[in-house]
Amino acid sequence: MIRILIADDQTLLRDGLQTILALEEDFEVVGAARNGLEAWELAAASRPDVVLMDIKMPVLDGISGLKRIKRDRPETVVLMLTTFAEDKFIVDAMTAGADGFLLKDMPGERIIGHIREALHGHMMLPAPVAAKLAARLSALSGAGFDTFDEGELTRRGLSFTERERSIIHLLTEGHSNKEIAGAMYMSEGTVRNYVSSIYQKIGTNDRRTAITRLRELFLQDAP
Repeated sequence: MIRILIADDQTLLRDGLQTILALEEDFEVVGAARNGLEAWELAAASRPDVVLMDIKMPVLDGISGLKRIKRDRPETVVLMLTTFAEDKFIVDAMTAGADGFLLKDMPGERIIGHIREALHGHMMLPAPVAAKLAARLSALSGAGFDTFDEGELTRRGLSFTERERSIIHLLTEGHSNKEIAGAMYMSEGTVRNYVSSIYQKIGTNDRRTAITRLRELFLQDAP
């Protein structure tokens, strides 16, 4: 059962989301909060797998609530609910560790699909932010990213999420966790968690060894 907490100061939206999510047999809404403070308190009590968090709320805003939840339970998937296109809110949320964004006017089936994808490690981003992120990563990588050798990944029994792949590209080019965090609009702590997961998958805790092994996963004739 996937446990979900909803945080939004609009009663109509909270109720609407609960109705949509209740249609899924493996979804359980474990709480509904009216602000970031309530969301943080309910998350501590109910230990949800996913939090749907509005950005603009009274008492404590969604980004501050996100920071507290990620501090206490970093494994919790937090998706920000938004109607805002301003870069500031989106970048601040990503830096705080948000796992993606849901537009409030999305159809119900897309909201459900995005929640499931986020639980599998996919970053859910609005198109404009995805474009900015790609440009930032490209600037850091210089000539461009190498291509993964999918056959080699299969042979070694390795599988990486899209976010892990982006981190691997920057890691193998010698960037520090802090630099990777800045490039991907993530907190340094979140990057450390992803790097640790990558290390575990390839069987090492040493950064130099990890870089060497990860470079072996790229096509050798990639441009």
